[in-house]
Amino acid sequence: MASMNIRIPTRQAAGLLGAFCAAFFGVALLTTPLHAQTHARTAKPNFVLILADDLGYGDIGPFGSKRNRTPHLDRMAREGMKLTSFYAAPVCTPSRAQILTGSYAKRVSLPGVLGPCSKTGLSAAEHTIGELLQQQGYATLVIGKWHVGDDVSFLPTRHGFDHYFGLPYSNDMGPEDGQLGTSFRPPLPLVRDEKVIEEVKPKDQDNLTERYTDEAVKFIRAQKNHPFFLYLPHTAVHTPIHPGHHFRGRSASPFSDWVEELDWSVGKVLDTLQALGLATNTLVCFTSDNGPWLPKGTNAGTAFPLRGGKGSTWEGGMREPTLAWWPGKISPGSSSDAVAANFDFLPTFVELAGGVVPADRKIDGKNLSPVLLGQTKDSPHAEHFYFSGNQLQAVRSGPWKLKFAGLGNGKPPKPGPQEPDPAPQLFNLDNDIGEQVDLAARHPEIVTRLQGLIAGMDADLGVKDQGPGVRPAGRIENPVGLWLAGHPPSNQPSKTAH
Repeated sequence: MASMNIRIPTRQAAGLLGAFCAAFFGVALLTTPLHAQTHARTAKPNFVLILADDLGYGDIGPFGSKRNRTPHLDRMAREGMKLTSFYAAPVCTPSRAQILTGSYAKRVSLPGVLGPCSKTGLSAAEHTIGELLQQQGYATLVIGKWHVGDDVSFLPTRHGFDHYFGLPYSNDMGPEDGQLGTSFRPPLPLVRDEKVIEEVKPKDQDNLTERYTDEAVKFIRAQKNHPFFLYLPHTAVHTPIHPGHHFRGRSASPFSDWVEELDWSVGKVLDTLQALGLATNTLVCFTSDNGPWLPKGTNAGTAFPLRGGKGSTWEGGMREPTLAWWPGKISPGSSSDAVAANFDFLPTFVELAGGVVPADRKIDGKNLSPVLLGQTKDSPHAEHFYFSGNQLQAVRSGPWKLKFAGLGNGKPPKPGPQEPDPAPQLFNLDNDIGEQVDLAARHPEIVTRLQGLIAGMDADLGVKDQGPGVRPAGRIENPVGLWLAGHPPSNQPSKTAH
């Protein structure tokens, strides 16, 4: 009987004994030593990316919240790293497009929010974070809000994810909510893989966070002996506000109740990883898709001490409360102010997994692992650009930010003739994180240097129009939306389609 071809670490006594027995007694090695099994399992790290919706910079304890109790996120910060200059996009769809493709949302032609029955979505030509990790042997799953297209061809299972469970867009986009007006659209669909399994009524949203969390824990347990990537973009805390019944009324407001349930969900994920012995081989990142939706009043969070909120390119619209946790790899209680962005997740995870990001198309993300692992304090980005839709409105280089458009906190312009754009404003974010003191007149040389960076981006993606670096989105001509079986779609298109 021939012996099995098994690689055995020579430094292990059990391995030496096995080799001795095979050589001298012809005994086949029928099992791999325990250490070799563990080594094989831990060769590739696991990744968990938890994304909050509309959570502000100042909404969790590690970033100064006194309003919301977040003990599990506090623990993440205590045992891991705070990233204090981490950027997303001003609104939902662009932020998710950046995570999935490693590129500015404008580069992949997803610059604005998609509604139900959208004609556009994530292009099949883009290499997604799920696809690239699948190629490295990872099990991949999305749980929660997808929001880069709701046609079946745009869903996670067509873009590198083995399975999907969640809402394909925002929780205010069902016909019952009314926030999109009276235009025709499907009932809010809960999707598993590519099929609608439920129509989600307003009261059903109370259970979403708990159901997402249960699915996440189930997945981690099922994949404990296999490398995995869990992408968990929560519906919380996007309006309408729906904390679970275990959390409702526990704090000062329904919004705070939901933040605390979100924190509980994070704790369940961390506890599961630790109980299964996976914590030291799993990088967990927590962030938000954009800033707080300030016009929602008590149903919105806060970006304090930042200026502005969701929809704007002030810091409060795009700088997100971000944490990274990897026991034994990331120094406990550490903090980094290096400029980073959510499009950095793709190259960071792929390279840590032993993969290579394809070079057939330009991406904007950089590998953040040297920052996370304490090998450098320097940002991999010489500059960062702030887009609102297709319009470039600001640029940052080091501590300096030049904001030359969108100076009205993201509010739409009033009808009628428009006033000329005000002069560009320059801020030193190291000294003035709230963007209150315009230093343009004092530092014209810095203004000139940053304007040169703007000109460079104009030649790539364009400042207002689409430049040569923009790639097409996916597109279908006759979207029908996602419907529960037995509830056929109407032929009337949604007025919210893009």
